[in-house]
Amino acid sequence: MEEINVLSVPLITLRGIVVYPKLVSHIDIGREKSLAAVEEAMDHNRLLMVVTQLRENDEEPGFDDIYHVGTLVKVQQMLRVPGGGVRILVDGICRAAINGFSERDGYMKAAVEEIPEYSIDSLEEEALRRVMYARFEDWLRRLKNADELSERLSTIDSPAVLADFVASQLPIRVLVKQQILEMTSVSERIRRVTGLLDIEADIARLEAEISQEVRTQMDKQQREYYLREKIRVIRGELGDKVDKESEVEELREKMRGLDLPKHVAKALAKEIDRLDQMPPMMAESAIIRTYIDWVMELPWTKESRDNKDLKVARDVLEKDHYGLEKVKERIIEYLAVRMLTHKAKGPILCLVGPPGTGKTSIARSIAKAMNKEYVRVSLGGIRDEAEIRGHRRTYIGSMPGRIITGLKQAGTKNPVFLLDEVDKLASDLRGDPSAALLEVLDPAQNDTFTDHFIDLPFDLSKVFWIMTANVVGNIPTPLLDRMEVIDFSSYTEDEKLQIAKKYLVPKQQRENGLTPQEARFSDSVLRHIIRDYTREAGVRALEKTIGAVCRKLAKKLLIEQTPDLSITVKRLPELLGPVKFLPMNRSKHDEVGLVTGLAWTQAGGEVLETEAVAVKGKGGLTLTGRLGEVMKESATAAVTYIRRRAAELELPEDFNTKTDLHIHLPEGAIPKDGPSAGITMATAIASALTGKAVRHDVAMTGEITLRGTVLPVGGIKEKVIAAHREGIKKVLLPEENKRDMVDVPLRVKEDMSFVFVHHMDQVLEQALVK
Repeated sequence: MEEINVLSVPLITLRGIVVYPKLVSHIDIGREKSLAAVEEAMDHNRLLMVVTQLRENDEEPGFDDIYHVGTLVKVQQMLRVPGGGVRILVDGICRAAINGFSERDGYMKAAVEEIPEYSIDSLEEEALRRVMYARFEDWLRRLKNADELSERLSTIDSPAVLADFVASQLPIRVLVKQQILEMTSVSERIRRVTGLLDIEADIARLEAEISQEVRTQMDKQQREYYLREKIRVIRGELGDKVDKESEVEELREKMRGLDLPKHVAKALAKEIDRLDQMPPMMAESAIIRTYIDWVMELPWTKESRDNKDLKVARDVLEKDHYGLEKVKERIIEYLAVRMLTHKAKGPILCLVGPPGTGKTSIARSIAKAMNKEYVRVSLGGIRDEAEIRGHRRTYIGSMPGRIITGLKQAGTKNPVFLLDEVDKLASDLRGDPSAALLEVLDPAQNDTFTDHFIDLPFDLSKVFWIMTANVVGNIPTPLLDRMEVIDFSSYTEDEKLQIAKKYLVPKQQRENGLTPQEARFSDSVLRHIIRDYTREAGVRALEKTIGAVCRKLAKKLLIEQTPDLSITVKRLPELLGPVKFLPMNRSKHDEVGLVTGLAWTQAGGEVLETEAVAVKGKGGLTLTGRLGEVMKESATAAVTYIRRRAAELELPEDFNTKTDLHIHLPEGAIPKDGPSAGITMATAIASALTGKAVRHDVAMTGEITLRGTVLPVGGIKEKVIAAHREGIKKVLLPEENKRDMVDVPLRVKEDMSFVFVHHMDQVLEQALVK
């Protein structure tokens, strides 16, 4: 190496790089001053002083804008590159400090002085070199050009040069590289570079971990993407559309094809946009998709065309049901009014009556007669308000209520909608479903019914609502106020006979595989089945009994070679067993204290005999026969009336203090209650006290006041039919019940005589034998 004391050499400033001595470096020259300095060096001794700028962006750095320690280099090669620049290959000579600075002939020139390096302990430096060497090799293993650097590393023996080489290869800041350049102690320089290697190794390890994690995540995403694409292609081959974009677009296209109200279309479009922006794997996307499907499938504007031919509607009702004249008349009236007014507001009919009287089946016939869709929802046992209004979408598994579900099932917004067993609604801590039904059934507000799940107002005003119940008293009063109640009374024996001949027998023959020739039911056989084996208001048990006979015949037809398929009155015990209901052992003679009364039950009318006996005592009153509170009060009122009329009945003044009365109603296992036995018990008491017999062919019903006034009662049709069934010729009824005789069948009225009484004295005059 040349001896250097103080030299005056051309100067070039570098941006972002530091050149170290004893190392070969490439430098790109582009600025005019630097090019001039290189030209000057090439013309003389090829020596250059290179220093680093404090700030990379300075185009014209001065003495205060550069580091004052740099490297004296010798230009080994110069190569001109396109664009007017120069690339030079320099060989570092030594560290040097700038003592002077000048600018002339278009380039900078500096007076430089060599900075000597010094070593203290060669053994320590060798130990430090080995540590640094090993760590640098570890670091090199993570680089792509490690082989090239390893070859260059193997040619360096000097610890000082090795430290400079490692520093030049590390990705550290220019300031740190400049600090290492300025360090003249070899051992300190090696320690500093070794520390930087440790830091870089830690950074490289963290980078590797992060890269591995990112790569793993990317691999997972790539795998999922690959699998989804594979599924999409497979299902595409099968004709399935599972692509989210195409699915969302398909929903938009389907929505555009529907005739939806504006507010529904707006809300639906918003939900489809939410679905489009949501990742398909999110759980909420399934909820939104379910909601969209429900909204699209509801009949927002779809209506069925009603039947406008009253004759056809009447024929359908007459064909499907025997009797029920009031109900049929009400339906025909509704159709007539609708045709005249052109209004679609539907009535709310409540069909009330005993089980088996045809309440549910006539609703289906109404839909058929009106050419409407038919939906039935059973309300029996419902306790949760959400069953009517639906669940909110915030809950997992939420669904619309039964009203909206029924309308989706119907497919039109004007079906016949049957709410069955409305009197069996319950309530608990989850709400009162009957209160939720108020909005459904109120004509003033059901045109904006809002289900919690759909959360959009739906017009229910065009629905024909029909409700059924067994007992009016169990229907909540606010709900009952919105209904038009139609009573289904029990069928008469003649009506049951006609229903059995026209509907029940053919139905059971079909269901049991018999022909009309194989199972023939005569009128007398059907009457005996009605009287002896079924005692009910409707015809449900009658149908089951006819079915039992058909099953017996079907068995005989398959087992016996020559089966006897005749159905006669004598064979009924063989086919059905012993008679279940024996005729009432009513007295055929006039007796003292024995009165025939009439009662109403859910199974129809009943004839009940009332007994009264007067014995010596202290004026006590005994009531037996499982009587309810109302009948006990009626008995007490009857006794008070008799005491008030003691003189007219020629009774001793002190009879009430010397006589005990015992009133008994047979069939004591059956609970009895109701305001229908007042005049019956009063007549029995009067007969027992006066000793006058009561006519055995007279029956009566009515309530009594303390003054003897006879009050009206209910169930007149059923009671009169029961009296006719037992062969009674005369019936005493309250005068105010004369209006109820229009419901009594004509045949019954022709076979019996009726006396309408206003006062108890009239009852005694008709009932007691003179």
